[in-house]
Amino acid sequence: MVRAKYQNVLDLGEKLNIQNGDVKEENGQLKVWGTAKTQYEKNLIWDEIKKSGGDNPTDIMADIKIEDNSVFAYHTVESGDTLGKIAKHYYGNAMKYPTIFEANRNILKNPDVIHPGQELNIPNL
Repeated sequence: MVRAKYQNVLDLGEKLNIQNGDVKEENGQLKVWGTAKTQYEKNLIWDEIKKSGGDNPTDIMADIKIEDNSVFAYHTVESGDTLGKIAKHYYGNAMKYPTIFEANRNILKNPDVIHPGQELNIPNL
């Protein structure tokens, strides 16, 4: 029953390819663990847990580690993306785009010119 309540969390974990993951249900509590690639992916998992169980759920225990603490996320540029749009997505503030530009100067020469397929590091703030 608890597993069904959090099935969307488990599905997201599979979609994000959480490594070393496992799930157990014991005494009405779901226990999940694994390793997310970045803090952003870990945050996505926690946001999904809160959607299903509220801000402080007691019927789930999650231990999600992070593989790479050096960045907040990785982003593959898609058609229509701008650094401002990407900054808004990850940071909630489009004006943080210079942070992304500076972290990717090795591949970006101009903050107004990005190309689909480029892999950008989204730095920790």
